[in-house]
Amino acid sequence: MSDNTSSSEPRLRLRIFFGDDVMLGPGKADLLEHIRETGSIAAAGREMAMSYKRAWSLVEGMNRGYREPLVDSSRGGTKGGGASLTAAGEAVLAHYRKIEAITVREAADEIAALRAMLPDMSDGK
Repeated sequence: MSDNTSSSEPRLRLRIFFGDDVMLGPGKADLLEHIRETGSIAAAGREMAMSYKRAWSLVEGMNRGYREPLVDSSRGGTKGGGASLTAAGEAVLAHYRKIEAITVREAADEIAALRAMLPDMSDGK
C-alpha cells in the first residue's frame, strides 16, 4: 500500500511475523513492488533511498524465508542483469496488500476513534 496520505492522515504499518526468522512488512512489500516496476534490485533500492547491499540482503532473506524464491535475478555483464518477481513473489505481495486493505477497512472506526482523542492540531502546532 503506497503511502498517498498527507502527513496529518493516520497511517497503518502492518508487520507480519512468522516465527523468529520471517517477517513481511511495508518496506519489503514496497521493495518487491519496486523490483517489479524497475526490473532491478539496485534501481528498486535507489527508489527507496536504500543501498544495493541492503536491498540485496532483504531479497536474499525473503528468498530463503519462503518455500520458493520471491525474486529471480541475473547478474549484470554484457547482456545486463535484472530482477523480476516470481509467481510466488507476486502471490506474497498480493496477499500482503490484501491483508493491508482489509485491516484498514475493518479498523477505520477504531482509527477514527483514536484520532478523535488527539488534541486539535489545526493551527499548525
